[in-house]
Amino acid sequence: MAVTMNQDLCRERAAASFNPELLTHILDGSPEKTRRRREIENLILNDPDFQHEDLNFLSRSQRYEVAVRKSATMVKKIREFGISDPDEIMWFKKLHMSNFPEPVGLNFSMFIPTLLNQGTTAQQEKWLLSSKGLEIIGTYTQTELGHGTHLRGLETTATYDPKTQEFILNSPTVTSIKWWPGGLGKTSNHAIVLAQLYTKGKCYGLHAFIVPIREIGTHKPLPGITVGDIGPKFGYDEVDNGYLKMDHYRIPRENMLMKHAQVKPDGTYVKPMSNKLTYGTMVFIRSVLVGEAARCLAKACTIAIRYSAVRHQSEIKPGEPEPQILDFQTQQYKLFPLLATAYAFHFVGDYMKETYHRINEDIGHGDLSELPELHALSAGLKAFTSWTANAAIEACRMACGGHGYSHCSGLPNIYVTFTPTCTFEGENTVMMLQTARFLMKSYDQVHSGKLVCGMVSYLNDLQSQRIQPQQVAVWPAGVDINSPDSLTEAYKLRAARLVEMAATNLQTEVSHRKSKEVAWNLTSVDLVRASEAHCHYVVVKLFSEQLLKIQDRSVQAVLRNLCLLYALYGISQKAGDFLQESILTDSQITQVHQCIKELLTVIRPDAVALVDAFDFRDASLGSVLGRYDGNVYENLFEWAKTSPLNKAEVHESYYKHLKPLQSKL
Repeated sequence: MAVTMNQDLCRERAAASFNPELLTHILDGSPEKTRRRREIENLILNDPDFQHEDLNFLSRSQRYEVAVRKSATMVKKIREFGISDPDEIMWFKKLHMSNFPEPVGLNFSMFIPTLLNQGTTAQQEKWLLSSKGLEIIGTYTQTELGHGTHLRGLETTATYDPKTQEFILNSPTVTSIKWWPGGLGKTSNHAIVLAQLYTKGKCYGLHAFIVPIREIGTHKPLPGITVGDIGPKFGYDEVDNGYLKMDHYRIPRENMLMKHAQVKPDGTYVKPMSNKLTYGTMVFIRSVLVGEAARCLAKACTIAIRYSAVRHQSEIKPGEPEPQILDFQTQQYKLFPLLATAYAFHFVGDYMKETYHRINEDIGHGDLSELPELHALSAGLKAFTSWTANAAIEACRMACGGHGYSHCSGLPNIYVTFTPTCTFEGENTVMMLQTARFLMKSYDQVHSGKLVCGMVSYLNDLQSQRIQPQQVAVWPAGVDINSPDSLTEAYKLRAARLVEMAATNLQTEVSHRKSKEVAWNLTSVDLVRASEAHCHYVVVKLFSEQLLKIQDRSVQAVLRNLCLLYALYGISQKAGDFLQESILTDSQITQVHQCIKELLTVIRPDAVALVDAFDFRDASLGSVLGRYDGNVYENLFEWAKTSPLNKAEVHESYYKHLKPLQSKL
């Protein structure tokens, strides 16, 4: 049966100024990648094994079981379809698991990458193939009941016994119980455990160990292991986040990951070439999370913008038909800057992925020079993008009015699944402070007469700016608010000034005879502001640089409008910084606000085409409101009718509780 398209969406698509397909190719990386991604998605959509019930109507235990079943099917199908490229596996998983996390997720995102980054060739030969096929199901246990982001505070111990050539793993306190790792509760049979290494009576800090936790075959916990699920959470119902308590549990010496640091059979500790080499997995996952922020925000924008084109409400001119709510300037102001942000974060995610792979090759050749900046950038951008996307997804939900609150909109699921990103792989404030540490080091370098390179090279200009008193600087007149390059310069100057301010305030606190640590805490609000300004500059810079790579004029024009909106909206939200630092004048800020309103009008005809370019299948969006065909209301009614509460015309609770009460009245 042919699907009739909603007429509003047909008109929107016909009115677009560009071909969304060309933009999809840019987002995917090439027309060939788009073709291949769709081919893989069609394998899933046309396979009866992938059809499943609506998870919104299932209990937690049922959702977990469906997720485990889908994970097992997925591994079989990836083998069957001969998919081996990492990007292709990711496309496969994203659509197959829809918007929901998977219990075996950490096996692929943390266990295997850590094994590759920190395991010797022999260790990889022993565990890698089994973990790819899910004979070994691994998780990654770092966080404890008492400590998360502060790694040095972790209490789990691994004490080497040279007599038996074993490590004894122990959870000495209640706060040392491993807590939160995904898939730990009921799914995994192995864990990479981070523990404080003790050998020859000395502690050498955190190291990674491969620890069997359940018996292969029976799946029962091994003696000395206490493991289970931590209970219901805000979201992630499909995942068995777990706890792990070890009681003097012995593993062979060979189970310590020894690519970098080693413990010899006699207990001698061999330290790694660089302590920073173990950052690999963390940097990788944070780079991935930047892309995930873009993807989840793009989904939320797709739902909210399509629905806003279908929904008619109220009136702009009395007596005329109800307009689409996307015609209200306030709705455009809510949604279009978020759409621009989704595009900005997509390009930043691509940059992070490319940079990670490039620097990883350098590390392979013994060149660690760029690692500190990559570590700082991945920490800061992970925080910046996840905080922004988190608030933006919720803004999209509220922009959908009452229906946005229903699970049928897909937005509550996107939100509760994404929001833990602000905490895991490094709590965001702590991540911003790590970036700040790098910024302060770079500032000190410049101050002592050395040049810095990379994304912080703007600090080299601080000396020359100081020669000219701020009041007579020629800068303000030089900002062209219609030029992405000029706006990038404005953001660069804001970052430089806020870094300088944080450094000066830190120095002032130190000079009051405070220890560096106390001074750091007393300046930490300024330090986070500096990091945020640095990350904001990087995002604007990367977005504007992306424009130069685009050949098609119409696509370039529409992306240029989004880039301008992203940069100008950011200035409007942080106007105080730009005014206080004399980067922009009062009249320029007024112009910024006016320009934003003009851009909303310019972007309006392209809004639906811009979300279509993300190319999410309906199965991936999981939203009645965001359907490609726009047939929202009839499907909303059909969806509601399938609620388990509607199985019986009269619910049993009526006979149990209400009828007896009514008969007594």
